[in-house]
Amino acid sequence: MRIPILLTATVLATSILATPSVQSPDTPGPRFAWPTSASANGRYLLDQVGRPYLISGDSPQGLFVTMSQEQAEDYFADRRAGGFNSLWINSLVPPDQGGHPGDATFDGITPFTKAGDMSTPNPAYWDRVEDMVAAARDDGLTIWLTPVETCGHLQLLRDNGVDKAHAFGQFLGKRFVKYPNIVWFNGCDLQTWQDPNDRALTQAVARGLKETDPDHLQTVELNYLSSGSLDDPTWRQYIQLDSAYTYYPTYAQVLKEYNRPDPLPVYMVEANYEDEHDYTGPKTLRRQEYWTMTSGATGQLYGSTWTWQFKPGWEDHVDTQSTREFKLMTDLFGSSRWYDLVPDQDHTFLVDGYGTPNTVGSVNDNDYATAARTDDGRLAVIYLPTSRKITVDMSTMRPGAVAFWYDPTDGRYRLADPPIGRGDVSFTPPGPNHGGDDDWVLRIAAFG
Repeated sequence: MRIPILLTATVLATSILATPSVQSPDTPGPRFAWPTSASANGRYLLDQVGRPYLISGDSPQGLFVTMSQEQAEDYFADRRAGGFNSLWINSLVPPDQGGHPGDATFDGITPFTKAGDMSTPNPAYWDRVEDMVAAARDDGLTIWLTPVETCGHLQLLRDNGVDKAHAFGQFLGKRFVKYPNIVWFNGCDLQTWQDPNDRALTQAVARGLKETDPDHLQTVELNYLSSGSLDDPTWRQYIQLDSAYTYYPTYAQVLKEYNRPDPLPVYMVEANYEDEHDYTGPKTLRRQEYWTMTSGATGQLYGSTWTWQFKPGWEDHVDTQSTREFKLMTDLFGSSRWYDLVPDQDHTFLVDGYGTPNTVGSVNDNDYATAARTDDGRLAVIYLPTSRKITVDMSTMRPGAVAFWYDPTDGRYRLADPPIGRGDVSFTPPGPNHGGDDDWVLRIAAFG
């Protein structure tokens, strides 16, 4: 009976996924979408025609200085084909992050004509950066462009001072204002954000950007091990997007940002990377990704130790099981009203079996099941990081809503048992997933 059940589930799931969003206009959208503003409720980003924008990003931070134009274009094409729509790239890259002495490109072009002097931008360097930004635009990719990443260049800012930092921000804004595919991404491991002098330097860059490029979104990444942009409320005057950053279970930081009294759209900018930090396999990243999307985020960035700094041999680690699973996650949420999902924080929907939440600790040891549901009861998503029986109050869903198990390792659906019910209904995952792990996604959706 397994094959017929799978086939039936696939047909039903396809029908549900094909149901148009109530907010989707009838006219075709633009060829490429760029994030341009926040929704009225501060929950998600909108593109240039007012459609919800789901961030599906990669983090090739050192790309500008490690690649030729041809290599960059090949990388962009690969990432677009793999379902990514955004890339985090640093404008300045030091040697310990995959760069070269003097922040030079692989063929020796430096960003400043006078070493260490931000008031002397080298046209040849910034021409190359601009050419790559244009190529990314042509592939429909938004660049999360870091003007001065503060993990390796905070001392550069200190040496130059506030006035030069401000002028450099103005320079970058003028240079890139014409490109639609830019989000200005300040900071990066800004551990000293509470220091008023360092804050003044980094915000001087942001102020310069705002003055010469007021229409592009800005955000800032603060400190590990966990933070959100609005931990420092003085950044609110510059940013329109809240970057959650954590090496702990991602739902905790995302929900902290989601629950702020005057929220900005929140996304997961950085968590454990593939083959780095607390990574033990693709399941580590799946946990982070599904926790994030069922906690109210407007998307997230994937990262890999191989491709953020382009280590020797990185070419063998571009298209991995983890990147394929990231696309499956994006496809699942992007095909439905992800932007209307409300986190089930008080467990009125997932009423039993949700495990134990924790704001700290290893991603791999946490069993908390996160859930989110639309207010109209047409859609709900639950992520179970470990297999167990759960109980759902189906009276919170539209009558006739159908439950499916979604395998996050291969993207296949199978009909839940029972598929339909009212009141408190118990569900148990159908054994190991295709990857041999025990995590599953329960998707419940109503027809019509």
